[in-house]
Amino acid sequence: MSLPTSVVEMLETQKVHYNITEMDLRNPKLPVTPNTGNSCVVRSILVEDAQGRAQVLIPSDTMLDLDSMYQQFARNFVAVPNSEVRPLINEHHLTAVPAIPRWQGMPTLVEASLLQRENLLLETGDQHSMLELDHNGFSSIIKTASIGSFAIKIPELSADPDKDEKQIQSSVERFTQLRIKQRLEETLELPPLPESAQRIIKLRADPNADISDLTNIVEIDPSLAAQVVSWAASPYYSAPGKIKSVHDAIVRVLGFDMVLNLALGLALGKTLSTEQLSHRQVATYWRNAVYTAAAVEGLVTSIAREHRPSFGMAYLSGLLSNIGTLILAEVFPPYLNNIMRLSDANPHVPVAAVEQHCIKVTGNQIASWLLDNWNMPQEVVIALRQQNNIDYSDHHQTYSKLIYLAKRMLANHGFGTAYGGAIPMQLFKSLHLDPETADITIENLLESGDDLDDIADKLRG
Repeated sequence: MSLPTSVVEMLETQKVHYNITEMDLRNPKLPVTPNTGNSCVVRSILVEDAQGRAQVLIPSDTMLDLDSMYQQFARNFVAVPNSEVRPLINEHHLTAVPAIPRWQGMPTLVEASLLQRENLLLETGDQHSMLELDHNGFSSIIKTASIGSFAIKIPELSADPDKDEKQIQSSVERFTQLRIKQRLEETLELPPLPESAQRIIKLRADPNADISDLTNIVEIDPSLAAQVVSWAASPYYSAPGKIKSVHDAIVRVLGFDMVLNLALGLALGKTLSTEQLSHRQVATYWRNAVYTAAAVEGLVTSIAREHRPSFGMAYLSGLLSNIGTLILAEVFPPYLNNIMRLSDANPHVPVAAVEQHCIKVTGNQIASWLLDNWNMPQEVVIALRQQNNIDYSDHHQTYSKLIYLAKRMLANHGFGTAYGGAIPMQLFKSLHLDPETADITIENLLESGDDLDDIADKLRG
């Protein structure tokens, strides 16, 4: 990528020596791992308040602390909505906001720790190259910027599920000490597994179960039956004729395995209260769930039959992949808005890492622990727990990797608020997926976005 003319002129006018460094697109950890020794990758984030917008430069292995920014600059910043950032970067044919000071004329705030580095790699806004500067060169181009200390290290995420229960209890104890009235056991007293879900799990274990058995279970819960029928009737599935019943949904559109897992996922989603969430947060939850499930569905379909995992398990894992959000809303309600606020301001950071920073435990950990106690299938329990751990390689690894891939590819195509990133070829190989076919699958899915949005709206109620 060639640098914008204005940037080149600035560098040459100030006699700044620079290099263009190529990035290794096969390594998704590249933007983080170079932050060692005296080298550092610099990332740019856009924030705004009543006074206007500003650009913030921080090390890529850190996250932006909005409270610290308020204390230092007396400005109550929030993230510029992704719906406004994406058109801006698309207009300039970029994939991210460049870490070039005063981009688009915005005032720039710089994290002080960057001035302690000898070598800095500034993201240029594409996935192919970075602007490499030494300490003096970087200092020259930020002369008009405001300096402050407002970045904190991204916490490491535990990959050991055996330690989850202890960590959850420790987090809740700490939370209780912060003047939350409930005792520990009351705080963890989440709803029991709903009866409809219990029946579906038992049905799964019955080798003689048939369509009538599943239909009877789903129809016991009228709202659940209505959701299954409306899902099957969606234009997304292009079913001929009108879908009038759960039986129709099974036989004519979705199939036994799909309805079994869809009904189970919907039953679990209904179990947890959404009273602590705003309408926008509930809408975002169901939209993410529907799109992730559909993406996993498409990716599994693209895998050759001899390597294809259980379709139903993969779909259910995708549908429940963000149920931790609902659980956190019940267990840690006062902290939820702060988690959302920090997450919006740090689209380069996994939501789980923001949760870890705020409450010392992640929604994925609590969700997998709860689902395990509900005797949910281990495929789903592990998928939820390990979905951010690309290096996980044990039982049922396929399901966690499918969620990771689905979410990363959706982000790369502009869905949601998180930044995308490079995907290693080894991940595609381990799933027996062709990258080009997978990419076409996600593109086709997003072209049906209106239909998926309609499904999500109906689930939201």
